Amino acid sequence: MNIQDVRLYLLGLQDRIIHALEAADGHAFVRDGWTRAPQERLQGDGLSRLVENGALFERGGCNFSHVRGPQLPPSATQHRPELAGAPFEALGVSLVLHPRNPYVPTVHMNVRMLVALPAGGEPVAWFGGGMDLTPYYGFEEDAAHFHRTCRDALAPFGEDKYPRFKRWCDEYFFLKHRNEPRGIGGIFYDDFNEGGFDAGFAMTRAVGDAFTAAYLPIVQRRRHLAYGERERDFQAYRRGRYVEFNLVWDRGTHFGLQSGGRTESILMSMPPVAHWRYGWSPEPGTPEARLYTDFLVPRDWA
Repeated sequence: MNIQDVRLYLLGLQDRIIHALEAADGHAFVRDGWTRAPQERLQGDGLSRLVENGALFERGGCNFSHVRGPQLPPSATQHRPELAGAPFEALGVSLVLHPRNPYVPTVHMNVRMLVALPAGGEPVAWFGGGMDLTPYYGFEEDAAHFHRTCRDALAPFGEDKYPRFKRWCDEYFFLKHRNEPRGIGGIFYDDFNEGGFDAGFAMTRAVGDAFTAAYLPIVQRRRHLAYGERERDFQAYRRGRYVEFNLVWDRGTHFGLQSGGRTESILMSMPPVAHWRYGWSPEPGTPEARLYTDFLVPRDWA
């Protein structure tokens, strides 16, 4: 196990993604490097890259972090109770992009590794990550492209991986209190250490490397579509669901906050504007209603 190799890969991945996003947006992303002070509960460092009020992205960011802590938080040990209380290292790259145009979907991607250091035992490492798409106005060809790119990235690691991780994504990115999916899914995996460190790291690299190919062609197809107040209003309403999921259900958000992570970076995923309405639903037959009937349902997009 070589944690330094993972760190170098993640920093390179962040660089490549930011270069592609800056080229698409036309605005530079802000660089915000940080280091935890020695007396703080968490030690480590990170680099946040953020754009606000860009030409394409109303708000978006891609963060790298590498932290060490004295005790795994509850969100990390719910499936591994034997590691409760163990010191840990965690490193990863996480991004969320909220485009201005409602026809361009919001996207999330995360790749990470967690290492527990139990007293008197060998280090235990596992990987997690994936990507998922949250459209406001759905297009079948976009959903198919996103899922097929995810499927192809996982293909070298076994035929079972895409259907398994797609199902995991559908189940994970689900607002239980609303009884509805957050979007059209993608792939998601967590606590993954099958085949050992090398296998998990190789698969995680394949997922991270597939992100720009999965997302940017969709951006280019939709970014110049005309929209008005109606579409922006619906986008803000659906962004409210995004906020609800991240604060109520997301394990990554909980891990960061429970472990004493950097709040500004953790909440980078929040959209710049979101709306809530009491008891609202779209009129049947409208494009807004079609999101619910045709896209916010489990489908074999690939």
